[in-house]
Amino acid sequence: MWNGEEIDLDAYFARTGYEGGTAPTLSTLRALHRAHTVGIPFENLDVALGRPVPLDVKSIQRKLVEQSRGGYCYEHNTLFAAVVERLGFEVVARGARNRTRGAVLPPVTHALLVVTVDGEQWLCDTGFGSQGPLEPVPLRDGAVVEQGGWTFGITAEDDGIHVLSSLRPEGWVGLYAFAPQRLYPADFAVMNHYSSSHPASKFVGQVVAQRRAPDVRRALVRDELTTTRTDGSVEQVTVPAGELGRVLTDVFGIVLTDDEVVRLAELGPGGSAGA
Repeated sequence: MWNGEEIDLDAYFARTGYEGGTAPTLSTLRALHRAHTVGIPFENLDVALGRPVPLDVKSIQRKLVEQSRGGYCYEHNTLFAAVVERLGFEVVARGARNRTRGAVLPPVTHALLVVTVDGEQWLCDTGFGSQGPLEPVPLRDGAVVEQGGWTFGITAEDDGIHVLSSLRPEGWVGLYAFAPQRLYPADFAVMNHYSSSHPASKFVGQVVAQRRAPDVRRALVRDELTTTRTDGSVEQVTVPAGELGRVLTDVFGIVLTDDEVVRLAELGPGGSAGA
């Protein structure tokens, strides 16, 4: 399903810093998930530059593994699905509605994975940016897990809907809701088309870069860089256009050409470039 035979595992392990075993066990899944989320950033820069986002495994591997770039959910979770499939895990995809934007009912545009280990299902999501889990979360109602200072929970709603939430200083905040319907790579292609080209997409016409670490989350949207720590403290700074390239490289580990940086800087407030 996910073309795991096309994955260069050695290159992927080097990119993510993974040095553990390869048996399809829960400990392997946890370590792989953490290595991926910490090692590869989330970013939409090809979308912001008006470029297509191919979802075949070789293209994703070239970009995220070989070129020191990141990607968004379809790229991250396609890559992770291919890796775990190659290692012998049972993996399927789900589609979710983002709940971080309040009462607005958005379309199903987020993609996540469900991996089954020893008969138990685990939510795996390497592509939800800085707010997502570092490790798999057990997919059962009432599950609560603490991951290095970040706490996540699963609740069930009507019609088989499950919600992934994050515990914040103000209480539980829903991240996204997803149905049990299985998705396929062809569904990712349709969702990717909307997210990369529709004028209502949050990824079109602005820079988005995010990165998770065990104790800190960093998110750049246009020119606003937000740093959130496990103690609940939040710091926001404005990134001058001339500093964008340095921030993308130093903070997020993303390598771009000088021309790409100039074009992306023009998307910020006061800029002149379009999507």
